[in-house]
Amino acid sequence: MSEPPPEGMELRSTPAGPAGVAADSPVGRLAATVDRLSREVRAAQAEAEGRALIELAKGILVERLGCGPAQAARQLAELTEQAGTTQLEFAVEVINQAARDRMSEVTHAFLAATRAAAEAEAEGDPAAVRLRAAESGALAADDTQAVAESLLEQALRPLGAVAVAIWAAGADGSLTLAGSAGFSPAEAARWYYVPPDVATVARCGLAEREGLWIESLAERGLPSVGRHHHPDGGRAAVPAGTGGRVYGVLEIVWPEPLPPQRPQIVRQVEALAELCAHTLETYTAPDGPARPERVLPDAAELMDLADGLYDPALVLVPHLDASGNLLDFRIQHVNSRFLDPAGRPRGMVSGALLLEAYPMAAGESELFQRIERVYATGEPFRARRMHLTALVDQVPLSAVADISVSRHGSGILFIWRIEDETARLASLLQHAQRLGRIGGFEENLLTGEITWNGQLFDLYGRPETSPPVPLENLPAYAHPDDAVAIGRFLRTLLHHRRPASAAFRLQRPDGVTRHIRVVAEPVLDTDGRLLTVRGAYQDISAQHWTEVALAATRDQLAHTEQQASERDRLALQLQRAIMPPAQGPLQMADLDVAVRYRPAEAEQLVGGDWYDAVVLPSRLVLLCVGDVAGHGIEAATSMVVLRNALRGLAVTGAGPGQLLSWLNMVVHHLTGGVTATAVCGLYDPATRTLRWARAGHLPPVLVRGSEAAPLPPVRGLLLGAVPEARYEEGEVQLAADDNLLMYTDGLIERRDRSVEESLTHLLTTAAKAPGTLDQRLDRLLTYSRSDTDDDTCIVGIRVG
Repeated sequence: MSEPPPEGMELRSTPAGPAGVAADSPVGRLAATVDRLSREVRAAQAEAEGRALIELAKGILVERLGCGPAQAARQLAELTEQAGTTQLEFAVEVINQAARDRMSEVTHAFLAATRAAAEAEAEGDPAAVRLRAAESGALAADDTQAVAESLLEQALRPLGAVAVAIWAAGADGSLTLAGSAGFSPAEAARWYYVPPDVATVARCGLAEREGLWIESLAERGLPSVGRHHHPDGGRAAVPAGTGGRVYGVLEIVWPEPLPPQRPQIVRQVEALAELCAHTLETYTAPDGPARPERVLPDAAELMDLADGLYDPALVLVPHLDASGNLLDFRIQHVNSRFLDPAGRPRGMVSGALLLEAYPMAAGESELFQRIERVYATGEPFRARRMHLTALVDQVPLSAVADISVSRHGSGILFIWRIEDETARLASLLQHAQRLGRIGGFEENLLTGEITWNGQLFDLYGRPETSPPVPLENLPAYAHPDDAVAIGRFLRTLLHHRRPASAAFRLQRPDGVTRHIRVVAEPVLDTDGRLLTVRGAYQDISAQHWTEVALAATRDQLAHTEQQASERDRLALQLQRAIMPPAQGPLQMADLDVAVRYRPAEAEQLVGGDWYDAVVLPSRLVLLCVGDVAGHGIEAATSMVVLRNALRGLAVTGAGPGQLLSWLNMVVHHLTGGVTATAVCGLYDPATRTLRWARAGHLPPVLVRGSEAAPLPPVRGLLLGAVPEARYEEGEVQLAADDNLLMYTDGLIERRDRSVEESLTHLLTTAAKAPGTLDQRLDRLLTYSRSDTDDDTCIVGIRVG
């Protein structure tokens, strides 16, 4: 708690100005002055805009009443008083009634749907006043930048918008920022030009006839100007067009997510976009990226262009209604290649409206919508194998054609190429023969006339101007060793008059030998006489050499498999000679020792698992298991080296930690860079103690009564990882009836489970295993859940 002020002292609060500045300070007074002047400027701007609308209404009254300006002003004042509204609102109503344009329609629809004053007005200004003020400001603006500022302040800010961008659409699909408000100059400069095919908000809005309304820009992920300042705000991108032409896009930014808007608000935005179109119609980029100037052809040049084409072509011009809206396209010209599907002469088609001449253009193919889109945006449209339908005596006839539609000035050039099914099939056949390296022939035996296609000349290596080779001369072009096969082929075909085939080696004039298969069939007349022989040659050289290579590969594979099988057999014999699956029990006073070894099920998986249990000269018992990384003969031989080395080192009387340290040096320097894990223990029967160490291996498991648990792990790096390593030792005091288990990971390892889960299962199985030590080890192997098919070693001791 704060202490009270000293006696006689009075506390006074000083009112704060903008941004927490005291109002009576110099800075506070200056801020208040700036705020007051800003309000006065905005009021003056609004008053000036209002005066412009009032003066426009006076002019309408002068024209309609045939009176002077002073009388029109008095009449406006009287009518305003009778209506009970402000003079500005009544002036807008007069303008709307006189104009009957899109703006007045939007205003009437908005006011009819929102009768309540709170819904009809935003910040105290009626919607009609806002829209007319925005229109007045846009028409009075010098450039598109001023139009954007007027739209934001007069019409869009009352709707909650904070920024607006007016994009001009280029004929190549690019976008240029013609004007903006609410963005920083740096941001506007960075987004001045958007290349074609870049998917921005404005570009996607240009592709939508009804515009694009985005609730949250972050959810759509589209790039756009000002995205970093309002990442979660709403966006609207509405095409700006008039008279069927789209000149650009009006993009509006809201700072917060944008809920679905009422239809009246959507129509307001569309009216403002149309207002922008009138400005963009004459827009030219002042200092944008250099783009080539387009010289737009006139109607005569476009018709000359159509007449110079080899494909049917139409020249279309827009057909507008009284309000300037696109209704249809008139066929201004047809070229000489044009053939009407209904059989009408070109004179009947030329001059007609497109939908009257071809009503099916607005059907399934949406051809009319495609043409309308090209006229609106200037982006050309091309399609292959498009289905077109025409009515011939009220019967729909379909055709497949390649389509090209492009805009040139105010005209549309429409080109199509009807697909000829016969030509298409012939082309497909030629491609198939080329890809299959097939050449066809036909030989008339009565006239001696021989016909070859171009592919057959290529197979023979002869120019197409040379004469074809008769079948009877075929042996002269073949390898001598194939004479018997060719003779059999000719006898079957020409003498027995049956289809025949043969494979031979064709010797070409350029010295290249190709493997060829020839297939032919005879053509007989009604009396059974041989008239013609038709057939084909196919180059099967690639297939022949592939078969040769495949046969060699098979031989090599068989030899490799035989070598691998021999290596696996030797590894398995070596392993089983040193590591028999079972070993006789090692019995000492008060101690039973048993071992189990389960080799891998697949011979190619022979690994390096090993174990040892031996009584040393010191009467200590050496117990160890280990696992050499890898499989095959290398792992098996490395296992033999480690097992024998550890036996020899153990005779020195060193402890398990020192033994593993020496064994690590052996692995690192004498086994060719292999690695291994191991557990080594020395059991003293006199004291019933076990000293043990491990090298990257799982610790032993102690089973005491009905509980099983791993020994507390000691630190030790796997063998062969570094040249020198130290290994910690652990010591455990055993009691009567204790069981100690050492094992390799082949007993528990699974592909679908962690080591911890597998170890838990092992402990549960070991604790439940009853009977003798041998029965316990057999039960562990039986109920092992390992699925890696690896070797498994188990060493178990039981204290008596």
